[in-house]
Amino acid sequence: MAKQTPNVVILSTEDDVAESLALYVSQLSAKTIEEKGSFSVVLSGGTLIQTIRKLTLSPYKETVNWSKWLIFWVDERVVPLDNEDSNYLLAWNGFLSKVPIPQDHVYPINYTSSAETVAKDYEARLKNLVAKKATALRLKGLVTFITDSPKLPPARITFTFPVINSSVNSAIVVTDKAEADAVNIALNPVKILPPLPCAEVKAESLTWFLDKDAASKLPINA
Repeated sequence: MAKQTPNVVILSTEDDVAESLALYVSQLSAKTIEEKGSFSVVLSGGTLIQTIRKLTLSPYKETVNWSKWLIFWVDERVVPLDNEDSNYLLAWNGFLSKVPIPQDHVYPINYTSSAETVAKDYEARLKNLVAKKATALRLKGLVTFITDSPKLPPARITFTFPVINSSVNSAIVVTDKAEADAVNIALNPVKILPPLPCAEVKAESLTWFLDKDAASKLPINA
């Protein structure tokens, strides 16, 4: 897929980002369900769950067709699901427990102590669920793993770029001034620096949601 120019949405505050993101997701959900009958959502960890909080409130909680959602994780720590480091637990506490998505539509990892085993299992489940609908997902190497993350816990799994870049729509959500340099490098890459992983994300439609602090190093805000 050719790299598309991302749509960059800059809003005043983190709360404005949360509101804009909720509207974006709800509209995309309605459109996708009408066209395809279901809406697959792939979550990350970090601050994203806090930023999608407004989906759990009116009017979205009552109007989104949650019964058609399917939930996956783009990355996960290889820990039990009830461990405080689990991205699943983060999503459960901040989002999933507050909206009526059927539990059998939620696909966390099957935990074992082997990151390789967890990655292979998640890949097999992903293929069984959605490969018939996405040519890119028929390939091997959809989920990979590491055991030496510099940030604990060291064992993690992640979708590979062929999966991530098979998305029709992707959103990258960044708030806080501490992320401003990374945002600028990702959106305005410098040849002498290696590209950040987020800069390699492609989709038919890619949208960056930023607050003013996160966007403060971009040229348009200079």
